[in-house]
Amino acid sequence: MSFLWDVMSEHANIMIQYRKDFTRYESEEKRIYLTRIYDLIPAELNKPNKRFVFSDLKKGLRYERSQDDFLWLANAGAALPVYNISAPAVPLKLNENSSLFKLFLSDVGMLTSAYGKAAKLQLLSDEKDINFGAIYENMVAQELNAHGFVLYYYNSKKFGELDFVIERKGKILPIEIKSGKDYKRYCALNNVMDSTNYTIDEAFIFTNYNVEVKGNYVYYPIYLLMFLIDDIKLPLVEFTNLSELSF
Repeated sequence: MSFLWDVMSEHANIMIQYRKDFTRYESEEKRIYLTRIYDLIPAELNKPNKRFVFSDLKKGLRYERSQDDFLWLANAGAALPVYNISAPAVPLKLNENSSLFKLFLSDVGMLTSAYGKAAKLQLLSDEKDINFGAIYENMVAQELNAHGFVLYYYNSKKFGELDFVIERKGKILPIEIKSGKDYKRYCALNNVMDSTNYTIDEAFIFTNYNVEVKGNYVYYPIYLLMFLIDDIKLPLVEFTNLSELSF
């Protein structure tokens, strides 16, 4: 396991360099906010709705006061914002609420290192008692971002919350991430798909299980996310050789 601790040590060094970069050119107040925001990301992602709460930085703080700090982290490649939308309808940009968002780390490996050695070991041993939701969603945000998708999520009192919503082939595609055995339970997704307010052809659910199609719900094993791009349809077959998926 020594290699694992070597990786964690390297991640810790990278985070130290990030913090040094935060403090390099900015005012003292900005340095403090940048560091606090970055250090809070792992804890914020472990909350039920994973939305970043500004009051956790400072009581009474409003987004307008610290907006530039969040944008700085995103533009620097240290964090990935996933913005809330008021409706899952194209174009998503018109429905964006920039003051409500989830904030992920730009590298999921660094997130697991931030959670400590125990989390790393539980991941490797396929431990069932740990909540992998934050780690899975961070990985998905990182992968979708790498594929050029603009990331959003949807949340309403009426319908509930969708993990991710993207535009693909000019249409809305809801994406749910399920790390446990109850991967066919998704009330919010059912509510949105059944609503006459929106026209959504299909939804993807990424799980630890095999490919399955049930009506307009398509289930994929989580590793197939690497093949989700904007102009090629994911194959609905089982694979034994990943070279078959070369495009």
